[in-house]
Amino acid sequence: MNADTRGCLDRIAKQICDQVGPRKYQVWFKNSTRLRLDGEHLQVSVPNQFIGQWIEKHFADDIAAAASDVIGKRPKIHTTVDPTLFANLRKRQLDHQANSVSRQIERATPPQRSNGNGNGHGNGKLHHPAGGDIRLKFRLEDFVVGDSNRLAYQCASEVVADPGKQFNPLFIHGGCGLGKTHLLQGVCKAFNDRQMRWMYVSAEEFTNQFLWAIRSKKLDAFRARFRQLEVLVIDDVHFLSDKKATQSEFLHTFNEINTAGRQIVMASDAHPKLIGQLAEPLVNRFISGMVARIDKPDLQTRRTILKRRAGELGLSVSAEVVDFVAQNVEDNVRELEGALFKLLAYRSIDSGPLSLGSVRTMLSDHISTIAPAVKLGDVEAMVATYFGLRPADLHSSRKSRTVSTARSVAMYLARKHTGLSFPDIGKYMGNKNHATVIQACRRIDKRLADDLVLEWQTSDGAVSLSTREVVDRIEKEMEQ
Repeated sequence: MNADTRGCLDRIAKQICDQVGPRKYQVWFKNSTRLRLDGEHLQVSVPNQFIGQWIEKHFADDIAAAASDVIGKRPKIHTTVDPTLFANLRKRQLDHQANSVSRQIERATPPQRSNGNGNGHGNGKLHHPAGGDIRLKFRLEDFVVGDSNRLAYQCASEVVADPGKQFNPLFIHGGCGLGKTHLLQGVCKAFNDRQMRWMYVSAEEFTNQFLWAIRSKKLDAFRARFRQLEVLVIDDVHFLSDKKATQSEFLHTFNEINTAGRQIVMASDAHPKLIGQLAEPLVNRFISGMVARIDKPDLQTRRTILKRRAGELGLSVSAEVVDFVAQNVEDNVRELEGALFKLLAYRSIDSGPLSLGSVRTMLSDHISTIAPAVKLGDVEAMVATYFGLRPADLHSSRKSRTVSTARSVAMYLARKHTGLSFPDIGKYMGNKNHATVIQACRRIDKRLADDLVLEWQTSDGAVSLSTREVVDRIEKEMEQ
């Protein structure tokens, strides 16, 4: 990297700090991210999927604005996982991240006015309660369909064609970076074009608006805003876990929309039955319609995605290069895009053709580090969701029974299914000592051998289940 590029990235980092404030920058960016700029593309490398998702959700506009101020144009932002960055994180920073997430849940943010048709959103924009509008980026027509996602796509298309009928509610679940948000936004785009009353919010945003409505004594207005919709689309439903009051409010909202024959579409990282600390009436409502899973893309789907995205990036790649990347980056669409962006960055240095040999060299580190880390990230996210926690809680130094139990299960499953070493697992899960991972694995092994129970706390009280049942439930979801 030359001095001019390095200086430009330093100025962007400083501008991001000015945009988000020193405290948030310290928690979420310093030591957690690495920037790389190539023309109209800005790559943000992150240590794991959780931090990447949090930054995308809360700071994407700040990053783009900062880069625009420095380089004079708004770049396209790409987030990619680089697990080597976890070595830079420290215990205090990980605890601050977990606390930041908790404070975000507790803090109510006043909703702003939407600028569309009724309770919907006009001009192809999402209303974002935290401030500002985000354009709908995805259309159903652009979704790459394969065997791994065909059912979810067909259900989403049917919902658009005939809302409130056959697939109501529609609940889509699957791992990170597999296309859930693309389908949800595609549905919203179709309804927006038809000028229907729709709303797209995450479960976190629903929670924040609900809490603000209570504190500001505007609960009636909140209920009218949501319950009169023709289409309600909720992302990240697993965020509702362990939020008893919000779950109750959402249940009433769900019932009113659903019984009126209007459409509800939801997405989550896990099947409704595997979302920890989620009220049984909600689980029953969620599975009363259509539950569709998105799996990791198969080889042919990965090839198609690579060809399409390469074309959008203006990157010329041969069929053999596409095959090589598709065969070696298997887990999700985001990592496929990350590999393409890395090739694009190298291409800016050397304008020659991308031969298979040069691509092997360019992506050797990417392929060797991403594959196991993504699998570990999937395990971690699934375990956290099952126990009603966030990955940040597992990274922290908290030692409550719930967090400790979930952390031990995650370490055990990571060791069993990823093939990573004890030190690597410990480093990824909050810079824990390898001895901590060994002890956690032995603890779960013993409980399995002796048929002992695991106990943890929820908002409804203590839960006690056999260790075998807990492990089997999570592994069953991982295998689907």
